[in-house]
Amino acid sequence: MGILDIEVWGKDNKKHEERLGTCKVDISALPLKQANCLELPLDSCLGALLMLVTLTPCAGVSVSDLCVCPLADPSERKQITQRYCLQNSLKDMKDIGILQVKVLKAADLLAADFSGKSDPFCLLELGNDRLQTHTVYKNLNPEWNKVFTFPIKDIHDVLEVTVFDEDGDKPPDFLGKVAIPLLSIRDGQPNCYVLKNKDLEQAFKGVIYLEMDLIYNPVKASIRTFTPREKRFVEDSRKLSKKILSRDVDRVKRITMAIWNTMQFLKSCFQWESTLRSTVAFAHLKEEPPLSMKCTLFSGDIGPSL
Repeated sequence: MGILDIEVWGKDNKKHEERLGTCKVDISALPLKQANCLELPLDSCLGALLMLVTLTPCAGVSVSDLCVCPLADPSERKQITQRYCLQNSLKDMKDIGILQVKVLKAADLLAADFSGKSDPFCLLELGNDRLQTHTVYKNLNPEWNKVFTFPIKDIHDVLEVTVFDEDGDKPPDFLGKVAIPLLSIRDGQPNCYVLKNKDLEQAFKGVIYLEMDLIYNPVKASIRTFTPREKRFVEDSRKLSKKILSRDVDRVKRITMAIWNTMQFLKSCFQWESTLRSTVAFAHLKEEPPLSMKCTLFSGDIGPSL
């Protein structure tokens, strides 16, 4: 409960890093169990840092190894279960429950590098909470064996687990994604999920192994359903797609060529470069009825002719 020091760094390449600015947050001045949206100006920099800080004792987001899994300890599991039992339904209405996710491993991932390998890491998102594993380099069958703990703010939320390939200073490459509604989780059962594309419509390549535990108070979760959902502060950055860019360039080329060919045809007709072609073209135009005659055919008794 002291001062939180924050540094913002920029990385030009793999070797050179530069500190862009710093800021401080007095944690002791923030209210507990409440989302605090802070916009902090950076020292020695024109920018600012937008932060969403929530102080929740013993129920925050955490990362640990399998050997120190929070719910693996029977006494701690009993204590957490007791906290979310029906007898405590009217205490701390925002503390709905917790979700523990064990990210075990993935298998048969897509090779994103020219070497036929990938540098995969896993990103977990639940509402505004985002956590990620470490990167396993040069491996298509990575093992992370990490435990992630999330506080539950809405029982109707969906846990999104995305596998990326680390690509140095460039944006990471997409390797697959799964979306798991919280209400579909079966406690303590290891599951193998097929990775899907970004739209979650088709199977991608590879699978990921997860084990999840969900402990929550059903009364608090039901009441929370009738309150507005938390505003999403983290938005996915749209990355420029080379495939879409190439397709759009081809479309512009085709349209430009069509216009150019049409202009050349009209020019050749008026300049009588080909007597036969110009004669046929002008004869065809001469046979076309005027616009007023065309409109008369369809006007009928509705109104006067155009």
